[in-house]
Amino acid sequence: MTLISKPGTDWTSVYRQCREAAPEAFGADRALNHWGGRWRADGEPRPAFSPVDGSQIAGPPMVGAEIAAAAVAAAAAEHRRWRRVPLAERRRRVAAALDAWEEHRDLLALALVWEIGKPWRLACQDVDRAISGVRWYLDEIDGMLRGRTPLDGPVSNIASWNYPMSVLAHAMCVQALAGNAAIAKTPTDGGLVCLTLAVALAVREGLPFTLVSGGGRDLSPVLVRGAEIGCVSFVGGRDAGGQVATALADLGRRHVLEQEGLNCWGVWEFSDWDTFAGQVRRTFDYGKQRCTAYPRFVVQRDLFDAFLAAYLPAVSSVRFGHPLAVSGPDEDLPELDFGPLINAAKAKELRDQVAHAVARGAIPLYRGSLDGGRFLPGQNTDAYLAPVTLLEPPRSSPLFHAEPFGPVDSIVLVDTEAELLAAMNASNGALVGSVSCDDEDTARRIAAGVRAFKVGVNAPRSRGDRAELFGGWGDSWRGAFVGGHLLVHAVTAGGPEERPPGNFPEYTLRPSPAAL
Repeated sequence: MTLISKPGTDWTSVYRQCREAAPEAFGADRALNHWGGRWRADGEPRPAFSPVDGSQIAGPPMVGAEIAAAAVAAAAAEHRRWRRVPLAERRRRVAAALDAWEEHRDLLALALVWEIGKPWRLACQDVDRAISGVRWYLDEIDGMLRGRTPLDGPVSNIASWNYPMSVLAHAMCVQALAGNAAIAKTPTDGGLVCLTLAVALAVREGLPFTLVSGGGRDLSPVLVRGAEIGCVSFVGGRDAGGQVATALADLGRRHVLEQEGLNCWGVWEFSDWDTFAGQVRRTFDYGKQRCTAYPRFVVQRDLFDAFLAAYLPAVSSVRFGHPLAVSGPDEDLPELDFGPLINAAKAKELRDQVAHAVARGAIPLYRGSLDGGRFLPGQNTDAYLAPVTLLEPPRSSPLFHAEPFGPVDSIVLVDTEAELLAAMNASNGALVGSVSCDDEDTARRIAAGVRAFKVGVNAPRSRGDRAELFGGWGDSWRGAFVGGHLLVHAVTAGGPEERPPGNFPEYTLRPSPAAL
């Protein structure tokens, strides 16, 4: 079967529609930065290429520290005005921005497909979750703000590329609803056009958003340590997060630092393999390029044969390929589990890590082939990687102790509960974990020893949103925990006794047994 690209979804058409929807934010060949209340053609656009097929797309207009400092100063002035705007008016403006996002939902989603390679279903989900999540806050915000006030300065947001809408844009709206101006650094690896369009639609409704692009090394001194910043919200890897944490160490500034962790799924004294097989398939959503993915399975040795009988058919059924490839112009966009990785360099990095691990003793249990993917004739596939599963990666391999952020699973076999916990805690903290075990009491006892913030029993855990608390342990999280009222409390003040709980030295908070 020969595939074609769905008519009307090509990058040229998507960018043209973005320009038509927000001409103030896009030039003919570049996106603009927004600060000081207007869109500016400053910065040097960096070349960018779509992971979908390697074609050139709009790249981030990179500014330096001097322009970033001016942008922060302007955001601080805007913050002083915005914090005096009554809540009813803030609610009205945020609601209007959400209406605009909803009107342009498909365009925002198509931009995500091209910029970060999300399949259509997941791209739409990202936009929809941003809209529905903020609408929940519109209904609940009165109680969350009772007795609290905005911060003294704007919130600085530095986020990864994988969820521009449901994480970054969502957070900015909640921050503005709580009375703060919001600054965002555009992720340099992808999401520029989607985020620029979302910000353009929001600032039309009067929301106090600043959007700038630039390198972390150049902008971090201003966006993290700048005297006018009220809070720093970071989502990304441990290396960059550690640098941000170090920069914040002597400032006593509010911060939320969400970092990667090796989320593990333990299997112990378990038999419901039909349910488990369906769960395995879903773990490959977006190629495991998300903070709550499960790339490590820790399995009781006596169950390994039954585990493989459920796991291998599930992983072999995963669907991947070009997110916009169809067999005819009237066909719906394909239902894929994932498309490309974020770029060709990441795909090569993982291929090299797999080869390194196998050369040093890992056993390849499953190696998918790009021949099984859904691609256009002759298209560039450099950013694609078929699923891979390794048994017992060597301790010298990054695949043993770090999150791969791609469709590469590792399996570790254990004989005792103590070994199970040691293997599940290999990365010094994680965001989520799961335990599959027939006896719920045993499962909860094991779960209590897993160094992950949320641990599912016979089911995966997700980041969650709305009222659900979210955080991490060890090196996966620093600063205030968030979710529901805590997301609002993290960016508002209510007296030192109401400092939002988190893994600050003087705070310890464990989810209640009901949350496990």
